[in-house]
Amino acid sequence: MNTLGIVIAVLAIFAGLLGIVGSFLPVLPGPPFSWIGMLLVFLWGKGANGVGDRMSLTLLIVMLVVTIVVTALDYIVPAMFAKKGGASKAASSGALVGSILGMLFFPPWGIILGVGIGAFAGEIIANGRSEKAIPAAWNAFLGFILSTGLKLIACVVMFTYIIIYAF
Repeated sequence: MNTLGIVIAVLAIFAGLLGIVGSFLPVLPGPPFSWIGMLLVFLWGKGANGVGDRMSLTLLIVMLVVTIVVTALDYIVPAMFAKKGGASKAASSGALVGSILGMLFFPPWGIILGVGIGAFAGEIIANGRSEKAIPAAWNAFLGFILSTGLKLIACVVMFTYIIIYAF
């Protein structure tokens, strides 16, 4: 493997690892980083075991779709869980707004707290009672945990492909 190949492989592996870390840290968009690692391997990788088949365009496109879906679900699932927990539409909207504001203003912990605080605030604003607001906030938090797990699974799968096809 030439020097450029080694550099590209190292960058792809770094992007894959950054994706896995980004699954937990809201500041980093995990799945897009992992997909970029796959793209690097697709463009310059040596194929499975350095002599095998190269990564297919179909695999790259499928993982792009997975990346887009999982990234979108990261913002939608906490609000859906809050709604399933009996929250009003205002609490679901509050969970979504709270996650975005938390990510922007108080990274990295703001997104975690923002989901629950947003759902709680939305329910309080809509109904003025905290007995519905606490379950709404809890369910929004559980939705956040689920979406984080989905991101992690997607990133680990992409990292596995990076390792298989990089060298």
